[in-house]
Amino acid sequence: MLVSCALFARVWINVSGSAPRDVAKQMRDQQMMMPGYRDSDLPAVLNRYIPIAAVTGGACLGALTIIADFLGAIGSGTGILLAVTIIYEYFETVCKEKAPGNAFFA
Repeated sequence: MLVSCALFARVWINVSGSAPRDVAKQMRDQQMMMPGYRDSDLPAVLNRYIPIAAVTGGACLGALTIIADFLGAIGSGTGILLAVTIIYEYFETVCKEKAPGNAFFA
C-alpha cells in the first residue's frame, strides 16, 4: 500500500502539471525567480525537491490509511481520508469567500 501510494504520487506530479519543468515554466511566466539560480538551472533545482516531496506525501497518506484501518477507526482509513479532504476543501472555500473584497459574508 505504501509503495503504491508513493508511486502514484510520483506519476501524478507528471500528469497534473506539477512536474519540475512545468513549475519552472509557471515561475518564469509569473516573473518569479530563485536568487542564486539561472532560469535554465531552475528545472534541475526543482527536480531535487518536487519528486521527493510528492513521494513522501503519498507515502504519508498511505500510512495514514493503513494506521486508520489497523486501529479500527469508524469507517475505513480511506473514508476518513476522504472526509478530512472534503472538510478541508469546504474550509478553504469559506476562507476565500470571507477574504476582504468579497461581499458574500459582509
